[in-house]
Amino acid sequence: MAKAPILTPQADDFPRWYQDLIGKAELADNGPVRGTMVIRPYGYSLWERMQSEVDARIKDAGAQNAYFPMFIPENYLTREAEHVEGFSPELAVVTHGGGKKLEEPVVVRPTSETIINEYFSKWVQSYRDLPLLINQWANVVRWELRPRVFLRTTEFLWQEGHTAHISYEDARDYAARIHRHVYGEFMRDVLGIDVVLGRKTARERFAGAINTLTLEGMMGDGKALQMGTSHELGQNFAKAFNTQFLADSGEREYVWQTSWGVSTRMVGGLIMSHGDDNGLRIPPRLAPVQAVVMAIKGDDAVVEAVRALGDRLKAAGVRVVVDDKTDTPFGRRAVDWELKGVPIRLEIGPRDLEAGTAMLARRIAGGKSPVQLDGVVETVAAILEEDQALLLAQSAERRAARTVDVTSIGEAVEAAATGWGRISWADLGPEGEAKLAEQGVSVRCLVTADGEVPDADDQPGNIAIVARAY
Repeated sequence: MAKAPILTPQADDFPRWYQDLIGKAELADNGPVRGTMVIRPYGYSLWERMQSEVDARIKDAGAQNAYFPMFIPENYLTREAEHVEGFSPELAVVTHGGGKKLEEPVVVRPTSETIINEYFSKWVQSYRDLPLLINQWANVVRWELRPRVFLRTTEFLWQEGHTAHISYEDARDYAARIHRHVYGEFMRDVLGIDVVLGRKTARERFAGAINTLTLEGMMGDGKALQMGTSHELGQNFAKAFNTQFLADSGEREYVWQTSWGVSTRMVGGLIMSHGDDNGLRIPPRLAPVQAVVMAIKGDDAVVEAVRALGDRLKAAGVRVVVDDKTDTPFGRRAVDWELKGVPIRLEIGPRDLEAGTAMLARRIAGGKSPVQLDGVVETVAAILEEDQALLLAQSAERRAARTVDVTSIGEAVEAAATGWGRISWADLGPEGEAKLAEQGVSVRCLVTADGEVPDADDQPGNIAIVARAY
């Protein structure tokens, strides 16, 4: 009798496969309060790598890290009407503290535009104080009705950038810089996901923004996942919080603002973009463990060779783990590493040692072959780069193969059953967008005919990308 698969096959039940993998790869557990999650060490190590890569890019863009309280006076949110209306259904509100009813309820941070603007209004006095570029790494709470680990949770981790600028043009250009060069380059070059960079429609725009730029990734089942956003806030929050500066003309003017963020949702996107029926496949540039060196048997010479090879790889800059736990069967250990998506396994037993080789297993490209121990470091380095490029190519190929041009709402809904549709925004428009929404299909973003980010919603030739989304 054939053994039952470790994971539910993707083709049988993609959501069940996703949940199986999160558990079997030891990424996370459900928290004690509905919609919360406990991120386990291996899952958190993926988030730490994402944090590190994104944080470096944010700092290169000139922003500095700070921290603001998670409790926000309720009256702050009510100052910007569209903002509070957009977030009201998701708010967690504290009404009692210290055994007493609070004089004014406080909101647990759903996002920080309001509280940060309260302080921007104190810190910005003159045009010399601008631009003011702030980022914070924090947790936020949005009461989620249909939770799914990493994708939609009541509490999640993220970074949120908030900036103030002298002019609309300066704010617009900075939001675009974050969108393309911080988020876009990270997602393509590190996560290996061929995201589409586009502009949200008015219906999908962030509450309180005048423009939202988005990054949409196609998952393994053809659905779309919003991987990150960058917003132009105009002067909406500046006017609500009286955030003004003295211009060089001597006149007082309101600042122009942006906000932007990515979250632990990226971990879910990573799983669903690259995972297969055997588990995760982690892009080498992101992988907390790029290679694992495994002792097949507890032979002293083998264990010594495994540890020596681990030291050589580490010295060469490879993130490596030595697995010499031979009291656990080799097959079980190999399956565990495969589930965790480690790009390379190097397996050494007594026969390999005699031959001066190791068996090299590639998680991303697949296959196993012997490699000479003398040249293994160079071989590993080359394979890591090959496999990084391969994941991006596979992501791009999937999106191209499962995206079709359509001309009607019916065709768009049909396309969204297995992938994405592209339809003229001039033909679809807000009325057509509303009809699509009734059937569970949304306009993920607008792009130009050649796939660039449009300057305006109504720019001639705009194409709407439509899909079912997580």
